[in-house]
Amino acid sequence: MATVHHWSGLEAHALRLALRMSVRVFAQHLGVAERTVAKWDKLLESTEPRPDTQAILDTALARADAAVHLRFETSLSEAGRPAAGPGRRVTASGPRAWEYESWTDDLDRVVVALSRQSFAFADNLLGRWLGRFKPAELDDKGLYLFARSTALLGDLQRDQGALLGPMSAQHSYVGARSAFTQLDIPRRIAQLDLSLAVIAEMSGKLETAARHYETLAVDGRLSRRDRARARLWVGTALSKDGNHDYAARVMLAATRDFEDLAEPDDWSVAHQKIALAHRGAGDLTKALQFIDIARSTGTTDSPMQRVRLDTAHGHILLSDPATLDDGLQVLDRAAKMAARYGMSHQLRSIEGIRTTLQGDRPSPATVTREKQ
Repeated sequence: MATVHHWSGLEAHALRLALRMSVRVFAQHLGVAERTVAKWDKLLESTEPRPDTQAILDTALARADAAVHLRFETSLSEAGRPAAGPGRRVTASGPRAWEYESWTDDLDRVVVALSRQSFAFADNLLGRWLGRFKPAELDDKGLYLFARSTALLGDLQRDQGALLGPMSAQHSYVGARSAFTQLDIPRRIAQLDLSLAVIAEMSGKLETAARHYETLAVDGRLSRRDRARARLWVGTALSKDGNHDYAARVMLAATRDFEDLAEPDDWSVAHQKIALAHRGAGDLTKALQFIDIARSTGTTDSPMQRVRLDTAHGHILLSDPATLDDGLQVLDRAAKMAARYGMSHQLRSIEGIRTTLQGDRPSPATVTREKQ
């Protein structure tokens, strides 16, 4: 709502218009003489109400509803006196009811933009709100929207590969978690704990991530789907750490949960990760079986998921000399799409696979000696 730091006749006149009162009715509403209101209307910025009348006007504005505030600010804007900004006598002390609705709508748009890897658009939408308000000036509803915005910013930074540091996913998730803790919303706090465990895994802290996932897989604050995802990610961390056989068993249990929950996308992703676990264990037949299931059942065809699927598929194909060329082609396709959408973490993963492949290949001299 708008706050007037110092009233002149202009602001008083704008308030009368916003309240849709005549001079007489407005005078009665404030308890002042009609000639005083007429003077404000005539002289505008050239006159100022007395200190006691300033307080009366403060009270009248504070008691006005949202529609009156909107008309008041609009009237000042049309008069060349915007109702917000540094050095001005009128400022907006926080978001209004209709701004909360717009903020909520924009967050829904951010979710869609992130699912399509439209990072620039998502960043623009989030910046409109995160740069506009400070948490201390928000009520509980505003703080909730601020926390959600910060968490989504973390998702954006994570998908772009900014994992650690002051402008990173970890930093944003910690900030969002703090806000949800202040609001005492256990489910959101646990979801942020899950996001922070993902960052630990992506940063190479596999043992730490696995421990956190194991705890969250049985955490009653989370939904059954989130607990199943935590169980799946226990497997991914174990597989990355070389424990492929046990990882595959853990992830297979998660697929049963996703099937019971009728979550086809999660079910498909789980098969992709199981395929990589079998590749790590050296069972390429099962790896190809599971990656084919993942490629044929996923319902979300986002750029991120296509890159992840192609990266996993290419990695498996590279493991067999007979399909090496096919694997390189699939991996190149994944790299091009990752570069196109700014997925730096995926690009680093692809480069890591290529580097490992080059290290495993025999040198030309070695090949010549073997032929001889």
